[in-house]
Amino acid sequence: MMQPAKMLLVFVDETDMAGDLPLYEFIIRRLFQLGVRGATVQIGAMGFGSHHRVHRKRLLGISDDRPVIISAIDAEEKLRSILPELQPLVQEGLIVLTDVEVIA
Repeated sequence: MMQPAKMLLVFVDETDMAGDLPLYEFIIRRLFQLGVRGATVQIGAMGFGSHHRVHRKRLLGISDDRPVIISAIDAEEKLRSILPELQPLVQEGLIVLTDVEVIA
C-alpha cells in the first residue's frame, strides 16, 4: 500500500561543522533522536552550488570539500518540526522538502 510522505533533502559540504561534529553527522543523530523513519548520508563525487565552485575528490583521495546530501523520509509534520533547528546550521547549503510515495 502506497503511503504519502515527505522527503527532506539537506545539501551541505563535507567540511561543514556543528560544534565538534561534522554537520551531516549532527543532522543524522538529531533525526534519529526525533524518531524519523529513515535517513541516509550520501557523499558526492562531484558537484557545485550557488557559488559555482566545483567540489570533488582529488588525486590520492584528498577531499576538496565534497558535497554531502542528507535525505530523510517521514510524515510532513515530523520533518517540518526540525526545520527551525536546521535552517541556522545550513548556512551555504540548501534544504528541500518534497512529496514522495512510500512503496515498500
